[in-house]
Amino acid sequence: MNEKHGCSCARHLAQGFARQSINAGEGEIYQISLMSALIDGVYEGETTIAELLKHGNFGLGTFNHLDGELIAFDREIHQLRADGSARPAGLQQKTPFAVVTFFQPSVSQQFDRPITKAQLHQCIDEQVASPNLFCAVRVDGEFSHVETRTVPRQERPYRPMLEAIEEQPTFSFHQRRGTLVGFRSPDYMQGIGVAGYHEHFVTDDRSGGGHVLDYQLDHGHLQFGVITRLNLQLPHDADFLRANLCPEDLDRAIRSAEG
Repeated sequence: MNEKHGCSCARHLAQGFARQSINAGEGEIYQISLMSALIDGVYEGETTIAELLKHGNFGLGTFNHLDGELIAFDREIHQLRADGSARPAGLQQKTPFAVVTFFQPSVSQQFDRPITKAQLHQCIDEQVASPNLFCAVRVDGEFSHVETRTVPRQERPYRPMLEAIEEQPTFSFHQRRGTLVGFRSPDYMQGIGVAGYHEHFVTDDRSGGGHVLDYQLDHGHLQFGVITRLNLQLPHDADFLRANLCPEDLDRAIRSAEG
């Protein structure tokens, strides 16, 4: 990466690897259901927000009926809604799909100059020993812009996700402070989860946010850590048992749904 973009990854590479060698593998990802189930229209689950918090204080997902995006950090969970707003999630709300962990960052880096989403992702990739490992990622700072989307609440009979997102609203946040939460997952996770980077954003005043499509960070603080354990909880309700979890176009569907 070029230092003029504020990354200066080369300077931090050696110490980053050193920290990773000490901390890699600490922690666990706890996941409810499969991304392929969500793609097929399995939009109801039995796990409450209260139960989810027992397994992780940091992560993302959605709510029953596909009612907005879920973002979790600092033991707070917010619901990012289809009108662009955000509100605290109730402990008895339920989720059909969520990915959480107890955040244990092993690398911390400050950015004093603008950096794009692609450049920030490259900066992380350069400091992780293998693309076959998970990373939990948090960015706090001033964003020149963040582009998000949020799927509107669905009702039965549920449509597949690609049909549901045809009417999803998109939002643009400009010169806003906020927090971005996400995971980098290996390519072999496609369908189980979302391969590559999956990120959600909420503003500092908790007034808005959504699933991230693009962003540029003006200045801020990156933290991330490697995780090597996955605890996957599969539903056993009728919707899940009937779902087609391995369609031929699964990769294309997830890429289209995640933007």
